[in-house]
Amino acid sequence: MHDQHALLLTDVRNRVGHLTLNRVSAFNAINLEMVRGIQQQLDEWAADEEVVAVVLRANGDKAFCAGGDIRELYANAKQGNSLNATFFSEEYALDQWIHAYPKPMIALMDGLVLGGGMGLAQGASFRIVTEKARLGMPEVSIGFFPDVGGSYFLSRLSGEIGTYMGVTGNPVGAADALQLGLADWFLHQEQISELDRCLDTMQWGHSSQEAIRSLLNTLASKHASGAQLTAVRSAIDKHFAHHSIAEIIASLASESDASIQAWRDDILATLKTRSPLAMATTLEMLRRGKQLSLADCFRLEYHLGSQWFTKGDFMEGVRALIIDKDKNPQWQPATIEDLEHTKLDELFAGFKARSA
Repeated sequence: MHDQHALLLTDVRNRVGHLTLNRVSAFNAINLEMVRGIQQQLDEWAADEEVVAVVLRANGDKAFCAGGDIRELYANAKQGNSLNATFFSEEYALDQWIHAYPKPMIALMDGLVLGGGMGLAQGASFRIVTEKARLGMPEVSIGFFPDVGGSYFLSRLSGEIGTYMGVTGNPVGAADALQLGLADWFLHQEQISELDRCLDTMQWGHSSQEAIRSLLNTLASKHASGAQLTAVRSAIDKHFAHHSIAEIIASLASESDASIQAWRDDILATLKTRSPLAMATTLEMLRRGKQLSLADCFRLEYHLGSQWFTKGDFMEGVRALIIDKDKNPQWQPATIEDLEHTKLDELFAGFKARSA
């Protein structure tokens, strides 16, 4: 697929399959056609003995993938067709397959890696970030919850950092991503061509996994400077450990350390703009996800998502932030105090974990 208008470009060089997201004008946002194309290509390469490794990457310098195609989801829900259910089931199946992929996969995260982009990258064996990378699950800002496996990978980060990321929707830069375990390797943007040159000339031995690891050991780093969250990690672990959003907010409000007052004010202001239902659902989902297998995490997200277009705040969030751009979503309920616990219970009702 070398048509420059194609949503995906593929190339096999020196036994490495390069799959490039090519929807640059939309920040490489992923839609059903792309999900199907990626799935088909990864299936082919998994079965092809000539291919020893895969690189997942993107064109444009702004984004690896800024998430799912929100406008398309909005349009489908407005039309009342079943395409959103199809999209989520196929997207989640693809993301789950990436976690289990039989060959080493490099996710090259340069630029924005949000929502659906995290779903593609987090299951890869080698997660590389550049200095331009911004990783996050911003779903609560449009009245949704962190899906694409977020209930699995966020809930397994150390302390309450995953709770903080899911409930605030705030992204992190490369240095924090490496420290937190959302990325494995740091590579300067200008070194990507060097990485490609090395992959193009590698002598593949018995283990491509080992060969790539030793290449990254010489070329890349495990750390980057400029971590932002180091100073507030203990505050995050303290405040975001509570069992309800109201308690998290009260806890933040009681923070007495003057050195992090500005950060605290910023977080409280952010939480005020987020959908109360989405935040509460996210918190409950992450607490449950910590105990669930990867497959059950995807099932739980699908269970919530299948109800969300009618019961959740997604349509209003997208309307306010993306369609009408009035930036004034009318969340239902409007405040966390008005959220009845029965509403949460209803969303989770009927979900049963299948694997131990």
